[in-house]
Amino acid sequence: MPMPQYVKTAIDGAVGRIILNRPERYNALNRAMIREIVEAMEQFDRDETIGAIVLSGAGKSFSAGADIDEMVEATPITMELLDPFADWDRISRVKKPLLAAVHGYVLGGGFELALACDLIYATDATRFGFPEVNLGVMPGAGGTQRLTKRIGRTRALEWLWTGEQMTADQAERFGLVNRLVEADQLEATVLTVAHRIAAQPKMSVRLIKDAVDKAGDLSIQDGMEHERRNFYLLFATDDQTEGMQAFLEKRQPTFKGN
Repeated sequence: MPMPQYVKTAIDGAVGRIILNRPERYNALNRAMIREIVEAMEQFDRDETIGAIVLSGAGKSFSAGADIDEMVEATPITMELLDPFADWDRISRVKKPLLAAVHGYVLGGGFELALACDLIYATDATRFGFPEVNLGVMPGAGGTQRLTKRIGRTRALEWLWTGEQMTADQAERFGLVNRLVEADQLEATVLTVAHRIAAQPKMSVRLIKDAVDKAGDLSIQDGMEHERRNFYLLFATDDQTEGMQAFLEKRQPTFKGN
């Protein structure tokens, strides 16, 4: 794999870190950058020593959106041939928890990238939005779908149709972000949560994510049946035995991820 040009990666204990690193363009997302982000996610997903993945942005913003320079001359045929969203689709197949630490502008493709994560933590000054309508287009990497699932049809339509920016307070009130954090505490807060998750039994974390993801697509009955199958599966793991035995013995469990 070629050396990443637009992202930096690091490992902090059992947490894999991906930092968008195009600060001179407010981390505008071009196709090569998205590919690097997804490949880093998949590499951490395959790494058995990693229990959670944190995504953040260098500079003044998480990401101000897509790189318009790549699209201004596009036609339906070139878009179909390039299939620019194929790499985006790979994000939904990442099994491990994805946490986004966002600040500054989180717009367009940057907002879609944050919404593709499982948890979002933001600073008080963060601004969210989908300005695509102002360019004569619309979100194409899941923005209309994920925003609607998170905040409902009527609220989603208002933000998508007007292209207005949403304050951090509004995003928190709508349930789009897990928590608002002071700017100087954002990294430490998200890493603390990520390490807490990474220390949990890995198969439990994985099957919880799987069940919660299914909840948005299945009926309540089908979702409960899927949940139950995952619950039963966990009784084949050593971590289930250790967790319950530790509870009975009134001690802290030692999970090994199997």
